Amino acid sequence: MLYSPFPGLTSRREILRNGGGGFGMLALAGLFASESQANETVRVERHEFPHHPAKVKRVIQLFMNGGASPMDTFDYKPELERLHGQMLGPKEKPEGFTAPAGAVMKSPFTFARYGETGRWVSSVFPHQAKIIDEPAFLMAMTTKTNVHGPASYMMNTGFMLPGFPCFGAWISYALGNLSENLPSFIVLPDPRGLPYNQKGNFSAAFLPSKHQGTLVDASQQPPIPDLFAHPQYGFAQDHSDRETLTLLQELNREHAAIRQEDSRLEARIASAELAARMQLSAPEAFDLSGETEATHAAYGTSQEPTADFGRRCLLARRLIERGTRFVQVWSGPQGAANNWDNHGNIPNELPPIAASVDQPAAALLTDLKQRGLFEDTLLIWTTEFGRTPFAQGGVGRDHNRGTFVTWLAGAGIKSGSTWGRSDDLGYQTAEGKTYCYDLHATILHLMGIDHTRLTFRISGIDRRLTDVHGSVISAILS
Repeated sequence: MLYSPFPGLTSRREILRNGGGGFGMLALAGLFASESQANETVRVERHEFPHHPAKVKRVIQLFMNGGASPMDTFDYKPELERLHGQMLGPKEKPEGFTAPAGAVMKSPFTFARYGETGRWVSSVFPHQAKIIDEPAFLMAMTTKTNVHGPASYMMNTGFMLPGFPCFGAWISYALGNLSENLPSFIVLPDPRGLPYNQKGNFSAAFLPSKHQGTLVDASQQPPIPDLFAHPQYGFAQDHSDRETLTLLQELNREHAAIRQEDSRLEARIASAELAARMQLSAPEAFDLSGETEATHAAYGTSQEPTADFGRRCLLARRLIERGTRFVQVWSGPQGAANNWDNHGNIPNELPPIAASVDQPAAALLTDLKQRGLFEDTLLIWTTEFGRTPFAQGGVGRDHNRGTFVTWLAGAGIKSGSTWGRSDDLGYQTAEGKTYCYDLHATILHLMGIDHTRLTFRISGIDRRLTDVHGSVISAILS
């Protein structure tokens, strides 16, 4: 840029550049119209990844939004039957509880032992009971809050406040793409709505913007809108489309060259280039018609209540096969219904949401194993917190940060293993307390990353996913 003796005034070259760009620059400005222009300069700490040989290349995470009840799913508590109806809960309402604690409430569902491991599983999960020997279980997961938003942030970003990169963004930042034709991090939300915190759970925050999750509504046709120009615009097809993209990219890169501290434009450029490549790859990846009838039947894609979650689990498998590194599949929107936030009536509210994910989750695990994808793929089932062993409003359960369950299966995982134990009521952890920091450290370890060395410097602080915490859970590793 030419030197201007009048600070704040535009140089002659800048005027010519803007004039030559014309509507291209105007369109570029429009891309940022809805975003804050405040953008602090950051210094990136570059490291060589992986730090050690990786066992996992890609991850599928199934997230049960709302707080899945452990004592009604995987954490059998016979003491609840013996103490049913007794007032043993806290006398004062804990922070984050929505009502005072009621009497001890036994599970309304039957439990039985399954598999060679003899693990207890509730009757709400008959399909997962059949594959129960495959996962490793973390039976004493805990968090720092009884509130959905902060708890969801913590499980996804390692912090209870907004403004920090999510797990998928860190993985994308560290390891990049496995394929140039699909995003490295894809989010498949519940079509009924986004989870608590909305898109904050998928944010790249202060990492380069291109690492944020690509949100795909799999219930729409097509799942990715505007990938192709509408047929009525005949001039925007084939060669003219390519020429327009080329010109726009030239203008974008010239614009970015003098604003290197702002990662948003680079993300826009990468997104446009990826969109062009996805015109060839995405239609095939999102087309489930080529799957066999047996596969569709296994995932339950043609029956209620499994059709939606089944399609998204099947799509997750297809995406990681084609090079997406991290896929997150959500069950349940935010709010008081159609999720795992069962305050009002556990007997009536839990079975429908459990049935919607049970068969697809088991089918996904089986499918990954049969296709040999477990050699380098990790499957995770989790939630943001648990629920109380005390009744709320008669037969509901309130929020409980004290303990909940997560399972992992696939590459590098010791099948049938267990880490941690909750207390006899399922109210607090008793042994092997495990935070999100430990879960994230373990998954990063499997992907060849030392979690203490995955950092990004901002405002003079070397930030990391696990903050200043975290230990690899070696007991569940093969």
